[in-house]
Amino acid sequence: MASMEIAATKRQHIDDVEDVNGENNIPIDDIDNEEGSLMKKQPYAEERLKRKAKRPSKFLCDHKGSGEGQDIKEEKVLGKLSKNSRRPRNIYGRGLPKKGGAGGKGTWGKPGSELIVEEEDINGDSHDPNYDSESQDSCEFEAIVPEMTEEDFERTADSILHEYFEHGDTNEVAMILQQLNLGSFRPRLLEMMINLAMERKPSHREMTSVLLSDLYGRVLAEEDIEQGFDNLINSLGDLVLDIPDAPTMLGNFVARAVADDCIPPKFVYGYRGKLEDEYSRAALEHAETLLSMKHGLVRLDNVWGEGGGMRPVQYLINKMQLLLQEYLSSGDINEATRCLQELEVPHFHHELIYEAVVMVIEDMGERAMDLMCKLLKSLAASVIVTPDQMKRGLERVYEEMPDLCIDVPPAYSILDKFVNKCHSSGFVDDELVKKLPSRGRKRFVSEGDGGCVKESAN
Repeated sequence: MASMEIAATKRQHIDDVEDVNGENNIPIDDIDNEEGSLMKKQPYAEERLKRKAKRPSKFLCDHKGSGEGQDIKEEKVLGKLSKNSRRPRNIYGRGLPKKGGAGGKGTWGKPGSELIVEEEDINGDSHDPNYDSESQDSCEFEAIVPEMTEEDFERTADSILHEYFEHGDTNEVAMILQQLNLGSFRPRLLEMMINLAMERKPSHREMTSVLLSDLYGRVLAEEDIEQGFDNLINSLGDLVLDIPDAPTMLGNFVARAVADDCIPPKFVYGYRGKLEDEYSRAALEHAETLLSMKHGLVRLDNVWGEGGGMRPVQYLINKMQLLLQEYLSSGDINEATRCLQELEVPHFHHELIYEAVVMVIEDMGERAMDLMCKLLKSLAASVIVTPDQMKRGLERVYEEMPDLCIDVPPAYSILDKFVNKCHSSGFVDDELVKKLPSRGRKRFVSEGDGGCVKESAN
């Protein structure tokens, strides 16, 4: 019985060695000698041999068997040992864990891996349906501003235009409009600009033409301007109800836009014979007349008149002098008043008072004195010239009397007469009359001294 157990133990040991090495290369005699030594050391037969764990990597590296039967056996061993194993199944693996111990299910990754940005994360996932390999080289991100609604556009544009009429800075308006997504409301912006300008003064119309010229190419394209003017031309029948001069004003705007190179001249001439409405036809005919004048493009710079505080001071002075000279020739107070209001410089009306008094002194005639007194009385009564402007104008004349007296010796007597005449008319107060300067008279000695001027002791 004992001999049978020893034989079975030998057979089991041979099979184990054969499984590990792939072939039986160990001689039987060596096994007998080993078993004999084991039996001497271990008296009990039930004790079995301890074996090392079978490692797939060592098996794959050391195994060099061949043959069909051997391949089948190898597949069985590989499938058995690689199940639920996190070690690489490649035959060339080193037996190390995947990704340095950072891979696998339920792992957080290798410490510090969150700071490493992989190239795939930068360029995008190639398996993504929206992946575009051509656009991954230079990718730029821009903020998308949604298109404005009609209500938001009207509220925003109205506020911007009213502020522009106050400060007159076209660059600020262009920068604000560039930040908005106007979309299809660009022609509508032109319509709103011109409608507001028609309801205001000529200076505001001039500012609107300047704004239109500065917005061209930055906010408004040529097609937007043409479409906006086309909508205004077709709606002139309704505009005339509120603004009787709308056809003339619109013609001025169209001609000025052509002069500023915002739209081509063919836009005006392209309506010939196509308009049935009399107001639209009158507007285009007026624009065509302005463009066909000699040096018309140069004259269109002043199509809205010469007004506003944006003009040079010397230019305004020249316009006031011309205004007063025409008044002295015609005596038309209404025309002189209209011309003064078109200048739109109420803060500069003291210059008109100064120039009027100087003209009276230089003319030295009764007619000029009477006409100027009537004009100043009318301007003061209608409060076109405020009392403060009247006072500043006369005080400027008082300060300049020493210089005026050089050219006009009787300047003091003429000024005294004119100021008293104005005071009797009721628009010059007593304070200004008291400030009226008088020429210092030198005291002469008696005739016995030969009429020589007495020198001062000092």
